[in-house]
Amino acid sequence: MGSSVLRSLLAVGRLIWNLPRNVLIGLLKGYRFLISPLYGQVCRYFPSCSGYALEAVTVHGAVRGSYLAVRRLLRCHPWSAGGIDHVPAHRHIEKNFAGRSVDQTPRIVMLNHPERYLDHPHDGNGSLSRAA
Repeated sequence: MGSSVLRSLLAVGRLIWNLPRNVLIGLLKGYRFLISPLYGQVCRYFPSCSGYALEAVTVHGAVRGSYLAVRRLLRCHPWSAGGIDHVPAHRHIEKNFAGRSVDQTPRIVMLNHPERYLDHPHDGNGSLSRAA
């Protein structure tokens, strides 16, 4: 009985710890679904600023991911040269999921790093699928 209580407490702790991250991920996905299509392809960088922010929060968490996203937004302006600007690797995750299977890799990481996942099957829309 003691181990089930401990597991429950750990699950509640993880839920509370990940809540800010999950709220930010939900807001970013909502923005990418509802608002971003209205603007079209205007970002000077790859991945787009919203894709960068979503990957940063997914990989680094709410605080560091938000910091990286704001720093990126400040660099994205009409006088910027643009180019490829990937989210820095997390210090505990070697090369952002490079050694993990496709099922363990967040979809946004696969979409933002096509060079790493080109040999994986694609679905019909040109986006990466999770089927192996």
